[in-house]
Amino acid sequence: MTRRHAWISAGLAGSTTALIAATAVPAAAVPAAPHGPKNVIVLIGDGMGYNQAAEASLYENGTSSKQVATDPATGAVTEVQGTPSQAHESFPVQVDMQTFASGGSYDPQQVWTDFDYVKNGATDSGAAGTAMATGVKTYNGGIGVDPAGNEIENISERAISMGKAAGVVSSVPFSHATPAAYAVHDESRNNYHAIADKELASELSVVMGAGHPYYDDDNQPLETPAYDYISSGSYEALAAGQTEWSFVEDGADFEALTAGDAPEKVFGVAQVGSTLQQGRAGASGQPYGDPLNEVPSLATMTAGALNVLDGDEDGFSLMVEGGAIDWAGHANDSARNIEETLAFNDAVDTVVDWVEENSSWKETLVVVTADHETGYLEGPGADPAWSTLDGASGAVPAGSWNSGGHTNMLVPVYAKGAGAKELDRRARMTDPVRGAYLDNTDLANLLLEDLWAEGPGASAGNGSPRGREMAGR
Repeated sequence: MTRRHAWISAGLAGSTTALIAATAVPAAAVPAAPHGPKNVIVLIGDGMGYNQAAEASLYENGTSSKQVATDPATGAVTEVQGTPSQAHESFPVQVDMQTFASGGSYDPQQVWTDFDYVKNGATDSGAAGTAMATGVKTYNGGIGVDPAGNEIENISERAISMGKAAGVVSSVPFSHATPAAYAVHDESRNNYHAIADKELASELSVVMGAGHPYYDDDNQPLETPAYDYISSGSYEALAAGQTEWSFVEDGADFEALTAGDAPEKVFGVAQVGSTLQQGRAGASGQPYGDPLNEVPSLATMTAGALNVLDGDEDGFSLMVEGGAIDWAGHANDSARNIEETLAFNDAVDTVVDWVEENSSWKETLVVVTADHETGYLEGPGADPAWSTLDGASGAVPAGSWNSGGHTNMLVPVYAKGAGAKELDRRARMTDPVRGAYLDNTDLANLLLEDLWAEGPGASAGNGSPRGREMAGR
């Protein structure tokens, strides 16, 4: 697929030379749209902060956008706008998002005066995914539950209650935290078998990801199956056609899903262990320096999912996760980060193409974001100041990884289409360097409280933080 580019020239951001405290805009009610979006597509680059995106764009195009640098003369921290080159970087709504879990916080003054501040208090993907899918913050490790363990309705369930279809796609195992948060409810993200069983029993129309028990990370058959992400009984029933799902595992079958008639329910497990590509063998240190696995790309999975979901005339909800950006960040591996981020960008391009060829921006909302940043990627020589990555097309930019874990920094949100402006209005807080930002719960509550609030799934009461605990589950 040809990558589309949005070339936008810009200079330095006019940020403050003195750091200021967060400013909250008065909480005026966000008006509900008379007709919410028919389709909602959320693409999440797991662990993808601004610099993960910058590193990949520098390698691909020699340009980047929205890095941060400290002026050595004045100590002022500014955002360098740069030259965006990805499709979503031209979306009309561009804000930032805080990501901390229940009980956490983000201090926009301290973050730019203490380099180490964001190394503490970070969310995990379970809590972040839950917040983005349900509109309620929870503890690290929780999946679709509030801090007390009550199950909270997610946007996939709201879509289904409105007669729409719903699906999840990931480049990491289908029962991992982010797809799980948009699909099911569990007290722990580590209960992979239980999560897989709940996905199989769900009313979703699409579940796709890595996590095949018969293959390793190099797309090679295992001598002994590894049932890490699904139980043996559940997998064998799925593969034998003993469930209501159409099972897909071969690359050619994934490709066939992208066009023509498609089954109503598809469970796709690529023939690879933990990730589509990131976990494969090799250490060349250069993107694509090691042979790629012969498995479907995230973009192909996304195209297949769209073709399946588009069969519902009432519309759909789809979450697509570039999950292995996070894994590359934990490993402080720039080569694999570049590969995974570019693969995620391809999935975004696939969605943009689908909207413009098969739908319209008047009926479809697309949101591109991250659940948190991983690895604290900065330019060379960072700490205690901030510096930018720099490089030419085809070269791995010089940089520095300053953590092996998640961080508590703001992450980007790009939105376009039906209801996107309402998301912009929810960015009521101000960071002195990054600008307007919202909370990760706003992504779900835009739909649950406003754009899809009039659907049959809307409810009140039950004593919940948002009045949406799911009784009887």
